[in-house]
Amino acid sequence: MEIPVYVLLLPLALFIIIVLVMRRKRLNYPPGSCGWPFLGETLKFLKANKEGKPEKFVKERIEKYKSKIFKTSLMGETVVVLGGASGNKFLFSNENKQVVIWWPITVRKIIGSCLITTVGEEAKIMRKMLSTFVSPDAFSRLYIKTMQLVAHHHFMNYWQGKEKVKVYPLVKLYTFKVACQLFMSIEDHNEVERLSTQFNILLKGLISLPINLPGTAFYKAMRATTAIRKELLQVVKKRREALEQNTASPSQDILSHLLSCPDENGKYMSELLIVNNILLFLFAGHDTSSVTLTLLIKRLAEHPQIYQNILQAEHIEIASSKKEGEFLNWDDIQKMKYSWNVASEVMRLTPPIMGAYREAIVDINYGGYHIPKGWKFYWNTALTSLDPEIFPNATSLEPSRFEGVGPAPYTYIPFGGGPRMCVGKEFARLEILIFLHILIRKFNWKLLIPYEKMIYDPMPTPLEGLPISLQPHNY
Repeated sequence: MEIPVYVLLLPLALFIIIVLVMRRKRLNYPPGSCGWPFLGETLKFLKANKEGKPEKFVKERIEKYKSKIFKTSLMGETVVVLGGASGNKFLFSNENKQVVIWWPITVRKIIGSCLITTVGEEAKIMRKMLSTFVSPDAFSRLYIKTMQLVAHHHFMNYWQGKEKVKVYPLVKLYTFKVACQLFMSIEDHNEVERLSTQFNILLKGLISLPINLPGTAFYKAMRATTAIRKELLQVVKKRREALEQNTASPSQDILSHLLSCPDENGKYMSELLIVNNILLFLFAGHDTSSVTLTLLIKRLAEHPQIYQNILQAEHIEIASSKKEGEFLNWDDIQKMKYSWNVASEVMRLTPPIMGAYREAIVDINYGGYHIPKGWKFYWNTALTSLDPEIFPNATSLEPSRFEGVGPAPYTYIPFGGGPRMCVGKEFARLEILIFLHILIRKFNWKLLIPYEKMIYDPMPTPLEGLPISLQPHNY
């Protein structure tokens, strides 16, 4: 009687399974727990954010496992945390070699294919196309004057003559207006407010459980992004028509540039890809700046001597060198070194972005641990920026840390690092310093809720919007 083939193959299959199991046991995986099926430890991760202590999730596990390298499970994925500057260096210097950028499915679904979600050659080409608009020439030629005009109009309408204001919503409105005007030449107040409202809903779903059911943050964010895309597609179509009729300039903003200029292979971006990138720019170009400006205003109220140092040492002197009605220029921005040191120290204490993700594209051995291809990495900004071994008196505001060469490499990473460092870093610096230059010469201020709670949703946000009282002065 002939023996079935599957019976003959059964011993071989059992042998292979045994070998794989034994090999798996021999491999030294990072310590840690993946928690519940699908949920993993996501709820604990999000809870720490809601409590205003996002670093707590990571620090507790480092202490528990007695290791700066550990594994967990977030948003349905096995994730490895590499603590310390050496971990940051490994991830940033191995982009496209051993790791690539990765984002949770919520980010990929909401924002779609764009600069931060593409990898390899496509990402390099896209980044090169956008470099024109993040160069010093573009800042001097396109951005500085517009930012000042928007800021002056903003202060006149929302701050002047007020005894009290809520900083966070006002600053968000300012930065969103700047982004809309510079990226798409949208100036209509109602259109800006409508987009801003939808955008704030979108943001709350970026880092959330990927459950697309009514009532969830992800569901609301998906509905908001659909509404935003629909409106932006109309903006793109109108601009294309204006370019064809020569009533718009190919160099007036990023939208015109993306519509008019092919990549190095002669290929034009699709309208949907342009809209996705505009979505990204609206997020990156206004939300991190809003957070930093809000926290800067908070810290200056808490440290009146630093407020006076900034005002007296830089901003009064710069303003006195200008003629009546004369705008700031690129050289003036470069003189605001101490102001930027203070802002940098504020970002060290409370990073606007708590971290980001990578994916292993090969099997990796790091620190004696085996990390299989396909596993994800999470780097956390606060792990180094709040480490007292790296920054003595780590919880104190000391702008002098940024004098000279500044912090050691890979210890201060609010803008990431390596080939994927945020392309909008200089844009954010410009936006923050211009706003500060006008604000600090117009007002002194006091916090109305001195110990206001901060939550992360997904960025650090004052629970009550940071209400302050204003004392006008005239410099």
